[in-house]
Amino acid sequence: MSMARCIQIIGLETLPEITEGCDLAQLLVATAEAEGTPLSDGDIVVVSQKIVSKAQGLIVNLKHILPSEEAVQIGAVTGKDPRFVEVILQESNKVLKVSKPFLVTETHFGHICLNSGVDRSNVAGSPEICSLLPRDPDASAQVLRQQLEQRTECHLAVIISDTYSRPHRFAQVDMAIGVSGIRPVKIYRGDVDSYGYKLKFKMQAIADELAASAELVIGQGKERIPVAIIRGYAYVSDVHSSASELSLIKKGTPDIFEGVILVPDDVEPNMS
Repeated sequence: MSMARCIQIIGLETLPEITEGCDLAQLLVATAEAEGTPLSDGDIVVVSQKIVSKAQGLIVNLKHILPSEEAVQIGAVTGKDPRFVEVILQESNKVLKVSKPFLVTETHFGHICLNSGVDRSNVAGSPEICSLLPRDPDASAQVLRQQLEQRTECHLAVIISDTYSRPHRFAQVDMAIGVSGIRPVKIYRGDVDSYGYKLKFKMQAIADELAASAELVIGQGKERIPVAIIRGYAYVSDVHSSASELSLIKKGTPDIFEGVILVPDDVEPNMS
C-alpha cells in the first residue's frame, strides 16, 4: 500500500452538547452531513474520549464521593482533593508514582497515565465534576464504528483519543486509547530501506500519529471540536484491531525506558 502524500483533517464544529444516552453515531453522521462533509469510504473518525464518556454516562460528581484513608493520605502528599484521588484509585489497577503534584497510575485497560485519565477539563466547568475513561475503549470504538457504518453504508475506522504526557518530552499529545477498523501499528521489521539496509526494529504507531494529527484541529481548550474526520490516508483495514497493540503493559513487552524515566522537580504537567 502506497504512502499518502496528502490527507485532510476536518473538524466537526457544530456537534451539539453530548449527554448520557444520546445516539452519538447519529449525531456524528447528521453533523458531518450538515457541515457539507458527509462520511465516505475510507474515512477515519477520531473522537475525543470526553464525548464518548459523556454519552456513556461516565461523569462523576465529587460531592457524592467519600474518600478512603488511602485517598486522604495520597491527597496530602500530592495536594489533590482526596475525593478526586478516591475516584482515581477506583479507576486504576495500580498506583505507580505518588509525589506532589504527580499521581501516575495504570488504568484497568493497561494504559499508564496521570490520574487514571480522570479529568475535569471540558466536562462541565465545575471542579466538582469529572469524567472517567471508557471501561473498554476498544469495545467503545468498535460499537461506534459499526453504528456509523450501518448509518452510512461506508467502510470506516474509528479512533478514540485522549491526551497523555510523554517520557522525557515537554507538553502533552493525543494518543489512541481505543481503535476499530484500522491496524494501529505498521511493522517495518524485515523490510529494507531505500539504501538496501534491512530494518530490525522499526514500527510505526499509526493510530497514535493519526490521533495526534487530529488534535491539531480538535484542540484542548474552548475550541469545542471533539471530532475530526481524517480523509485520504491509506490505512490497513482491520476489524479485529485494538489499541492494546500499542500498550507494552498489555503485550507484556519490555519497555526500553524502564528504570530511566526522570521527572524534573520544577515541571508541573497538565494535572486537570
